[in-house]
Amino acid sequence: MSRSSRTRVLAHARVRAALVAALLAPLAACSSSPSPGAPDTGVTPTFADRPVTVTVTPKGDQVPAGEPVRVTASGGTLTSVTVADAEGHKLAGKVAADGRSWVSDRRSVPGAAYEVTAATRTEGGTAKSTKAAFTTAPADKVNKVDWRPGAGATVGIAQPISLVFDNPVRNRAAVEKQLKLTTSNNTEGSWGWISDWSGKDRVDWRPRTYWKPGTRVTLTAELNGTDSGADGGWFVRDYTTAFTIGARQIVKVDLDNHRLTLVRDGETVRRIPVSGGTPGGDKRSWRGTAVLMAKEGTINMNSETVGLGDAYDKMVDHSMRLTWSGMYAHAAPWNARYFGNANQSSGCIGMSDADAAWFYGQVRAGDPFEITGKDTKGVVAPGNGFGAWNLSWTEWQGKSALR
Repeated sequence: MSRSSRTRVLAHARVRAALVAALLAPLAACSSSPSPGAPDTGVTPTFADRPVTVTVTPKGDQVPAGEPVRVTASGGTLTSVTVADAEGHKLAGKVAADGRSWVSDRRSVPGAAYEVTAATRTEGGTAKSTKAAFTTAPADKVNKVDWRPGAGATVGIAQPISLVFDNPVRNRAAVEKQLKLTTSNNTEGSWGWISDWSGKDRVDWRPRTYWKPGTRVTLTAELNGTDSGADGGWFVRDYTTAFTIGARQIVKVDLDNHRLTLVRDGETVRRIPVSGGTPGGDKRSWRGTAVLMAKEGTINMNSETVGLGDAYDKMVDHSMRLTWSGMYAHAAPWNARYFGNANQSSGCIGMSDADAAWFYGQVRAGDPFEITGKDTKGVVAPGNGFGAWNLSWTEWQGKSALR
């Protein structure tokens, strides 16, 4: 090779080296090499991996109760949320499908201190836990509930579930939504709002037809944190009861023929001669379907308590309450000559000591008394004991606040 040829080759090599160096220089400038003095961790940082912002509602001290707790996340997702009061009671809830929000299933309750713990994950995958806290204002007035039947009871086929409230309930739909009823055989039924004989607000649940024997019933009234509305106050606890339906027993009372018949599973068990309320005045009996409210045994019956003056004041055996207004089935030996012949009581259904003792041992609370007769005070009202059965199914459904 001539000298001139070697000079041209070396020149071309120097040009190629300069070109390669020029091409590599921008790549080095865009690389993620650590700055001078910074430790090399071997992890390439992600500039989008910013902290998640968590927002909790409500927030602050003495906030109004009765609202669900809401938690939202921006710049990342929620993986779990826990809301608990100072006693460890939790408000359950579920994270939304997109991971951006969570809402409690239950409302916050009055006079509670809540701590919220939200577990989050950034868009870059970093996990973190955030805490927040708030307190609710105490209830200025509390509403309470009296209910029937009691837990663990075995009752008759006409027994309703009945809740009587200490104070008025104006937010009836909100309250009714919190009443969760389950049965072992999906019994059809409905809640209905009525006025109790005492004048208090009351809500009952009755099946469309009489209960099927053996049905197991559970009521969970998740009322804690529900506002009654107006001047009724707050509910500050939950209520629950469970009971079982007993044998199919129906008591048929024919006032015109002065007979009581106990029917069990469609078969007549026994017919008993009775005397009902005296015709033509305030001492007449009620007709329609009454439900045995309670077996009260030996009690004092005083006519003044039911507006009949001083007609009677005596101890009465084997007393079985049928209405709040004072109609009972009971032993009435002083009326022996009228049993099976005439109605001459002060409104009750009287029978002999022996028949009353036997009958008392056969029936249970919740058994229906289907009473017929031409000369009566009228039909048992829904709130006068358990008279809901005297309304048609459509009429009863119409008393629900959710229809």
